[in-house]
Amino acid sequence: MKSNFAAMLAMSAALALSGPCSMAQTGNGLDNPDWTEEQAPPPPEFSKDKLIALDMPLHVSVKVTVDPETILVGGDGIVRYVVVMTNATGSTNAVYEGIRCVTNEVKTYARWGASGKWSLLGNPEWKDMNDNMPSHHAQVFARQGGCQNRLATSKQEIIAALKSGRAPGQPIKTN
Repeated sequence: MKSNFAAMLAMSAALALSGPCSMAQTGNGLDNPDWTEEQAPPPPEFSKDKLIALDMPLHVSVKVTVDPETILVGGDGIVRYVVVMTNATGSTNAVYEGIRCVTNEVKTYARWGASGKWSLLGNPEWKDMNDNMPSHHAQVFARQGGCQNRLATSKQEIIAALKSGRAPGQPIKTN
């Protein structure tokens, strides 16, 4: 009886210890002093056909959406995506960004505007999502599904959370 209990205790300890280790291997962990960002892929093409709206504050006059096909979760723990912003006259702008969920940082890699072409930023830098930036869409994207408990999840989980209006891992609302 005692040996069964000891074996179960040892197995429980092994499972508990394996969780953080596996997260660190995916690039999400803060405990990885050798973390480096992967080379960001070029800005992806985006479509206006299947956009998912972000729940922006009422004072925001533009419609802010995400193209789910552009969401990419990298091995470095960065969630990259394209946000599409449309104003009342129908003019569209877009940004290609990445969020490092574990540090609450965002980086803009490129902008798309009236020219219909991507303009790469020369030296994109990580910025705190909580800073007083002109737009808080990255913060809303992270909260609405881009990040879960400061970790990047899978593309499928992010899309499901964005579509349902709930954070990943939260129960589906039944009312």
